Amino acid sequence: MESGETTRKLLAAKKAKGLSFADLGNAIGRDEVWVAALLYRQASASAEEASYVAAELGLDPDVAEELTEPPVKGLGPVVPTDPLIYRFYEIMQVYGMPLKEIIHEKFGDGIMSAIDFTVKVDKEEDPYGDRVRVTLSGKFLPYRRW
Repeated sequence: MESGETTRKLLAAKKAKGLSFADLGNAIGRDEVWVAALLYRQASASAEEASYVAAELGLDPDVAEELTEPPVKGLGPVVPTDPLIYRFYEIMQVYGMPLKEIIHEKFGDGIMSAIDFTVKVDKEEDPYGDRVRVTLSGKFLPYRRW
């Protein structure tokens, strides 16, 4: 995924200030993953949140204004080549249909919302190598019958 000019500005300013996504999230009352999505232009902020983020990063108000606009979301039509992102793609290739069937068994015919949704990333220390725990939580949306 190639970052746009605004994302490059935001990430460069974040790095220059020595801030983490968690630092920015704590300051505006949002989760670090949501803040990362905002900086990567996969989420939109309120005017107040956008102004705070832009000011904290020392960026112009035009950047804050852009952060309030609904973004074009997604990676695009190609298979991702970044190894970490590709592993999520691979996980869905291998476990996508099994997860779909289990969700249908437990909830019925429907989908998990990616709009009414949260994601959390945690580090699990393990003597055999630290582990990544990713927790996805989406509202179940049944398909309507009419």
